[in-house]
Amino acid sequence: VQLQASGGGLVQAGGSLRLSCAASGRTFSSYGMGWFRQAPGKEREFVGAINWSGDTYYADSVKGRFTISRDNAKNTVYMQMNSLKSEDTAVYYCARQASPRTVVSDVQERGYRYWGQGTLVTVSS
Repeated sequence: VQLQASGGGLVQAGGSLRLSCAASGRTFSSYGMGWFRQAPGKEREFVGAINWSGDTYYADSVKGRFTISRDNAKNTVYMQMNSLKSEDTAVYYCARQASPRTVVSDVQERGYRYWGQGTLVTVSS
């Protein structure tokens, strides 16, 4: 399984970006997908996730501003990021859960087996 994240870039505070994560393989629809981020000098942290049936879960820091969706026909998960803040600046990673058809989204990295390469989001204030 390969994951390819894209959509990062430079945006002003208050602006929006949409990240995409395209996955290879034929079992995409059976797995939950997560987004994590790592800011400079900080540990990687959970941002949000969508399970195989489309239920979403978000970190408090992005709740109400970020929206995760998936298109199983395109093997792609998206994260729409609105009202961006300077503290959202980070490298964003997508990941696929280790186990299929998991109802509860995992907020821990150990729950994910495959990772994308990351895409940089820079929010200028």
